[in-house]
Amino acid sequence: MKAAKYSLLVAATVAIASLGIGAEKKGASAAATDAEGHKVYDAANLEWGPPPPGFPAGAQVAVLYGNPGEKGVYTVRLKAPAGYKIMPHTHPTAELVTVISGGFHVGMGGKFDESAGEAMAAGGFVSLPAKMPHFAWFTEESVIQVHGEGPFVINYVNPADDPRNTNK
Repeated sequence: MKAAKYSLLVAATVAIASLGIGAEKKGASAAATDAEGHKVYDAANLEWGPPPPGFPAGAQVAVLYGNPGEKGVYTVRLKAPAGYKIMPHTHPTAELVTVISGGFHVGMGGKFDESAGEAMAAGGFVSLPAKMPHFAWFTEESVIQVHGEGPFVINYVNPADDPRNTNK
């Protein structure tokens, strides 16, 4: 009786292990077919360019994933100099921000007020729900990573703060 139970246990263990090995092979096969979409970025080799028209001049942006101007998930990095400010604005979708380096500050509300903001250091994270008025500024050269669901849209609380209106 004990030998039969032992044999059954061994058979069950082998069957379960076989399923795991099959799953690993299937996963490896799936990973190989996804290789075309796989990208690895070294921070030193990011391709920086000008920010979208809704941002004040002086910052640079690197697109890491997706297309922020289209529907779908995107990830970008924004590099800003000391003194850079983004006046109160909203987005129709949530904005998720991680501080990569430097000194980033964020405040909530429709009026720019540094005393109402919070300082964030490298590694800090803030989630900003859709349509929540907020503002930001940088006290030193900094890099933040922004991700969310596109299309990315920035709507300034005060139209006079919108850099797209300065050329009109």
